[in-house]
Amino acid sequence: MKITPCVFAVLFLTSAMATLTFTEAAQKPAANAHYLALVGTYTSKTASKGIYAFDFDSATGRLTPQGLAAATQDPSWVAIHANGKFVYAANESGKQSTITAFTLDPATAKLTQLNQLPALGEDPCYLSFDKTGRFLFVANYTSGNVVVFPILPDGKLGQHTAVVKDSGPLGPNKERQQAPHAHWVEVSVGNRFAYVADLGLDRVLIYPFDAAKGVLSAPRGAGSGSAGASSIILTPGTGPRHAAFSANGNFMYVLGELESTVSVFANQHREIWQPVQQISALPELFTGRNDAAEIAIHPGGKWLFTSNRGRDSIAVFALDASSGMLKRTGDFPTGGQEPRHFAIDPTGQFLLAENQNSNSIDVFRINMATGVLTAVSQALDIPSPVCLTFVP
Repeated sequence: MKITPCVFAVLFLTSAMATLTFTEAAQKPAANAHYLALVGTYTSKTASKGIYAFDFDSATGRLTPQGLAAATQDPSWVAIHANGKFVYAANESGKQSTITAFTLDPATAKLTQLNQLPALGEDPCYLSFDKTGRFLFVANYTSGNVVVFPILPDGKLGQHTAVVKDSGPLGPNKERQQAPHAHWVEVSVGNRFAYVADLGLDRVLIYPFDAAKGVLSAPRGAGSGSAGASSIILTPGTGPRHAAFSANGNFMYVLGELESTVSVFANQHREIWQPVQQISALPELFTGRNDAAEIAIHPGGKWLFTSNRGRDSIAVFALDASSGMLKRTGDFPTGGQEPRHFAIDPTGQFLLAENQNSNSIDVFRINMATGVLTAVSQALDIPSPVCLTFVP
């Protein structure tokens, strides 16, 4: 079972907008701002060979194919280091899963493999970096564990510094919550904790992180069989998949895959989070099958987006920065099937949705005032695209 997102990585190729503020960039996009896009795919049972490169024109919102960047098995998540030189892929292949390190040549849009290590778990579905850029975090879905790898000066991955297994009471969904399933991992603003969304446990576990050694400690209270005060407990059956932090770190928005909801939490004091709101990502009259997939806050902080698989849409929420509360304001078809992931381009003007089952990426212009999405272009014949992310 593959319940993971992949990645679409986009590298800024021009400094034309570097001196513009976000607002200025949104109002006056550079005419010649182009970005190199790396698209991760599933290769099993498809025609895909690995990671593909595209040119993205932020003036028109169009993607132009640049060919195969790297042949690699099932790169379901791709992450680019902050230095823009190193690229890491989660090769989601069951018990044979690996993590691969590459160097990127922006001139040719090609990746060269540095090394490849076992994922130390089954089906890695999310990669992220600590705030220093010295460590890579891996969330392994099927085995329900999190692994930390050091990043060596040449970009290669070193031997792991931590492997932790999620634990706690299982959720009520017998088919999807039969075991822990780590689905997302990110460090806190201060780099002192690693947050792990576990779909099987209906919890976001909070592991203390030693940034000097790359070591994770068990959450407080985990040994007693409950998540304890340092974990965020969601409504039973929610199935947390991904989460997003507000820019100031005061609020966390957790996307529930199984119930298609967004749960809002406020950081009261020292990683103690209080529930604020739970809101559906679906229209009130919708009754079909749906699995929520991705969540992201617009760089302007005014809008929050989630993707629906089954409904095949992007839900738009207005976000109140002071209270953290959400109000659903729109629901827009993605133009294809199974939008596993989406990303907002570096200018904040466009949202790009990958439709896994229809082999397409659809691009939408974002109305800054209303959050309305308008389709502007579509890239076809991309085998099983499964996620999007942009390089700062």
